[in-house]
Amino acid sequence: MRCLFCKKDSSGSKSAEHIIPESLGNTKQLLPPGIVCDACNNYFSREIEKPFLEAPAIAALRFHQTIPSKRGRLPSIPAILDPEFPATLHKDLKTRITLLSLEPKGVQHLLRSPRGTLWLPGTDVPPPDLVVSRFLAKAGLEAMAQRLQAFPQGVAYLVDEAQLDPIRRHAREGYPKFWPYNVRRIYEADRHFPDETGKEVQTLHEYDILRTTSNEWYFVVAIFGLELAINYGGPEIEGYHLWLQAHAGNSPLYPASSPPPR
Repeated sequence: MRCLFCKKDSSGSKSAEHIIPESLGNTKQLLPPGIVCDACNNYFSREIEKPFLEAPAIAALRFHQTIPSKRGRLPSIPAILDPEFPATLHKDLKTRITLLSLEPKGVQHLLRSPRGTLWLPGTDVPPPDLVVSRFLAKAGLEAMAQRLQAFPQGVAYLVDEAQLDPIRRHAREGYPKFWPYNVRRIYEADRHFPDETGKEVQTLHEYDILRTTSNEWYFVVAIFGLELAINYGGPEIEGYHLWLQAHAGNSPLYPASSPPPR
């Protein structure tokens, strides 16, 4: 067995690979040990997933949606009280109660004036483009491997496929430094949809692979309703825009219509 990314022998690897990070609520979409070697697994965790998860917008999303890390911790987010006192918001994982911590001057201000305005500056800042595109490249290749792992030589085909080497290199090495992707919101983060039993559940993440009539392949993922798409074949996204125009703007995740009504 060889690694999907570095192509080195991975038969001794022991770590399963999460296609979407566990810190975004993924406990089921995994690849068995060896499809991604331990070295690449650790590298992606440290160099791609960590900066992605720690970006202010993603940390705020995890805070508000109460999504802990794999160690059971929730991120804290910065705040400002009225409008000059630095503060930090924490959330208790069990009770979901939000707690406010202040420096001494802020505490004194709050004691004098129990009412005030709490600002959350900068919590909408997304991860850098290079971090996002490498995150999508990594997850997209792993989604392909997930589909092919049941077939004899399926993953080996991906490892040897030269047309995937550019996106493989982008994920593993960050080269080329610019690989455009499409991003848009297709439903609100806390929206619930009925499952097969009719019970309303929140969709944390979902993904699919799109093949267009021009024989272009795209990885499309929605994380709490934020849809991102990347081209497997090269650093361009125009073909995805054309597909959306031809399908009335509907997501490939919901090709016949907009997302199901609440």
